[in-house]
Amino acid sequence: MLIRNFWTGIFALALTSQIAATAHATDNSAGAYADLAGVKLWFTDSGGTGVPIVLLHANTGTSAVWAAQIAGFSKAGYRVITFDRRGWGNSMADPASGPQPGTVASDLDALVEYLKLDKFHLLGVAGGGFAALDYAAWHPEKLRGLVIGGSTGSIRDKEIADFSARIEIPDIRKLPAVYREVGASYRGADPDGTKRWVDIDEHSRQKDAPSQPLRTPNTFAKIETIPTPTLIIAADADLLAPPALMRIWAAHMKDHEWAEVPDSGHAIAWEHPDVFNAKVLEFVKRH
Repeated sequence: MLIRNFWTGIFALALTSQIAATAHATDNSAGAYADLAGVKLWFTDSGGTGVPIVLLHANTGTSAVWAAQIAGFSKAGYRVITFDRRGWGNSMADPASGPQPGTVASDLDALVEYLKLDKFHLLGVAGGGFAALDYAAWHPEKLRGLVIGGSTGSIRDKEIADFSARIEIPDIRKLPAVYREVGASYRGADPDGTKRWVDIDEHSRQKDAPSQPLRTPNTFAKIETIPTPTLIIAADADLLAPPALMRIWAAHMKDHEWAEVPDSGHAIAWEHPDVFNAKVLEFVKRH
């Protein structure tokens, strides 16, 4: 019985990985430029009349990482919008039209106005989660719901800094990003999906592009002001933002729910899109 259950589990994992790899291989290539202050922002928009969900990618990647979410959320009836952050992917800084490097939150707000969006859901993973918290503290009136996945939140308080210092693997920042961010189980089970993730990452950050700061530093005091219903999703094999770290800052959110994706590294939405999407959809349907 134990042997049969073992091989049943292996088959299920392989099937899930195959489905995920297929989704990753079919990126939504339809996109356009929005001429905004300081940037020609590359975005994709699934269209339709559904409630909008805006997705903010991590520091490793571009809007190309969201193929499985675009497909899954669109199928569920939502209007899905992604964009390449300034300095990433296809977005082009334009010093003639505005100051540099700007902030992700300001670019997001300009895109919201450009698309004339009503209240929307905002989802950010990893570094995208930093910007999502920044925006939610600035413009909570524009949000229906907030989702943060696999992220330290870039919280400046000493409790988070001390925790991060205790778990930091020596010289981990010198390793290729795939070893920091993509879980060992996924790398072993899905070589094609891993290769695609690496390819996106290697073509994501533009040479010499400066990092965009937050509008204001993220702190416990700042996120305590966010009234928006929030779903916080942790990955239980995350080397950078493990659940115990995320629970520290999550406790400072006024109205939050907690979820975890098992056997997942930092690339939480990429590694297990079926599980991640289901948790997000269950949340946004209630808000």
